Amino acid sequence: MKNKILSLFLFFFSYAFFQAEYIFAQGEIHGNFQVDAQYYNADSAIGALPVPEKMLMNSFTNLIYTNGSFSAGVRFESYLNSMQGFDPRYIGNGIPFRYASFNRDNFTITVGSYYEQFGSGLIFRSYEERGLGYDNAMDGISVKFTPYKGVYLKGLVGKQRYYFTHGPGIVRGFDGEVSLNEMITSMNEKKTKIFLGGSFVSKFQSDQDPVYILPQNVGAWAYRLKLNHGGWAFFSEYATKINDPSSVNNYIYKRGGGLYVNSSYSQKGLGVNLAAKVIDNMNFRSDRTAQNNDLMINYLPSLTRQHTYNLASTIYPYATQPNGEMAYQADITYTMKKNTLLGGNYGTTLLINYASANGLDTVRVPSGLGYKANYTKFGQVYYKDFNIEIQKKINKSFKFNLFYANFAYNKEVALGKVGEGMVYANIEVFDFTYKFNDTHALRMELQALQTKQDKGDWATVLAEYTISPKWFFTALCQYNYGNSIVSDRQLYPIAQIGFIKNSTRVTLGYGKQRAGVFCIGGICRVVPASNGATISISSSF
Repeated sequence: MKNKILSLFLFFFSYAFFQAEYIFAQGEIHGNFQVDAQYYNADSAIGALPVPEKMLMNSFTNLIYTNGSFSAGVRFESYLNSMQGFDPRYIGNGIPFRYASFNRDNFTITVGSYYEQFGSGLIFRSYEERGLGYDNAMDGISVKFTPYKGVYLKGLVGKQRYYFTHGPGIVRGFDGEVSLNEMITSMNEKKTKIFLGGSFVSKFQSDQDPVYILPQNVGAWAYRLKLNHGGWAFFSEYATKINDPSSVNNYIYKRGGGLYVNSSYSQKGLGVNLAAKVIDNMNFRSDRTAQNNDLMINYLPSLTRQHTYNLASTIYPYATQPNGEMAYQADITYTMKKNTLLGGNYGTTLLINYASANGLDTVRVPSGLGYKANYTKFGQVYYKDFNIEIQKKINKSFKFNLFYANFAYNKEVALGKVGEGMVYANIEVFDFTYKFNDTHALRMELQALQTKQDKGDWATVLAEYTISPKWFFTALCQYNYGNSIVSDRQLYPIAQIGFIKNSTRVTLGYGKQRAGVFCIGGICRVVPASNGATISISSSF
C-alpha cells in the first residue's frame, strides 16, 4: 500500500513539475547588467585621499520573467566596496529588489519591491537614480484598479529600501485619477482633455524620543488638475502635510505645504514652458532622523535647466531646498525656418531659459511652530540662471552649438559652505561636430567660466572621435587657471576609449576627477577628488 501511495505521489509530482516547466518555457526572460570599477591613486595636489582597497566596484544585474499577464524579477547588486562618492552603507552583495506582479480583470497586484509615483511626486515618489546612488524602492504590496472607464485607482503599503535593509517607518498611500473625457461619453470627442486627481499618503513611526512628543502617524494630501487643448497643456498640484518634526526642520511643529504649476504651448517650430512652485516645510521621510537623500517619501521637482555641459552642470549645481523655497522657470525653444536669412539651409534653433530660486520671507514665531511665511515676497536669493543656446547645422558635414549662461549661486545654501555667500559667474561654450564621412566624426567642446568669487576662472576642452558604429575616443581637460592660490591651479585630464556592439558597451578610462557635486533633478551627491583608472561594462538582453 505504501508503495502505491509513493508511486501516486511521484506521478503527480512529476506531472506538476513538467507542467510548470512547460508554462515557464512559454514566457520570456530579459534583463540587463552593468559593472563600474575604479582603481584609485592618492593625489595630494588635488585632494584625492588614499583608498585602502585600491579598487572599488559597483555592479548590478536585473532578471525579469514575463508570461502573459504575469511577471517577476530580481535585481542582484554588488558593492565591493562602493565607489567613492556613493554612500559607504552600500557594501557587500545582496538582492534588495524582487517582485511578482499579476494583471487580470482591471486589477494589477504587485508584491515585493516596486516603484510608484502620485501626481508630480509632491507627496509620494518611489524611484531609482543609479548615477546618484539613490533608491527608495517600496517593499510591500501595490494594487492598481480601473473600476470604470477613465477612473484609475492605486493603493500601496510597505517600507522603503534603506541600502540592504528597510527604514523603520511604514508608508501607506492611495491615489485616484479621473479622465472626464474617457468617463463621460459626451466628452469623448472634445478637444479639451480634463484630468482630476487626488492622493493621500501617511507614514507610521513609533515615538521613542526622550525629549519631544512626536506624531506617530503623519498624513499628507494632494490635489491636482491637468488640462490639454491642442498645443496647450496645464498642470497644477497642491499638497499639504500635517506637522512632522524631524532632524531636517529642527523639530518644529509647523504644517507643510507645496504648490507646483506648469504650463506649456507647442506648435511647429515653437515651444514655450512656464513653471513655478512654492515649497514650505515639505521634508517628508519614513524616518524622522534621516538625513541627506535617505528615506525620502516625496519628490520636490527642481525648476532649473538640466545642463549637459561640464562647467555649467558640475561647478554650480543646485538642489531643491525642502524646508522652504519659491522658484520659477521659463523655457522658449524657437526654430527658424529653412531657406531663410537666419534659418539657412537646415534651420536654426534658439533655446532661451531663465530659472530662479529664492528662500521664503519668514518671521520667527513661538510655540514650537518655527516660523510664519509670507508668500507674496521673495526671500534670500538661492540660485539664478539665465542661459541661451543656438543650434546650427551648416551642411551635411558640420554643425555647431553656441551656449552662454549667467549664474548667481548661493554657496552657503546650495552647498552648505558657511560664510562663502554669493558667486556670480559667466559660462561660454562652443560645441561643434564635423563628419568626415558616414563612419568617422569629430566633436569638440571649448568651455570657459569667469567669476571674481570662489576659485576664479575655469576652462574645459573636450574632444571626442567616433568611428561608427563600434568605437569612440574621448579626451577631456579641465583647468582652474584663475585660482588666486597659484598652487591650486590644477589640471584635471581624463582620457577614455569605448567599444559598442549591439547592446554591449565597454569603456576604459584614466584621469583626474575634480571634487564637486553631481545633481540630477534637484537631488545631489558629493563627488570627492580622485585619480585613477576606470572601467565600465554594460549589456542588456
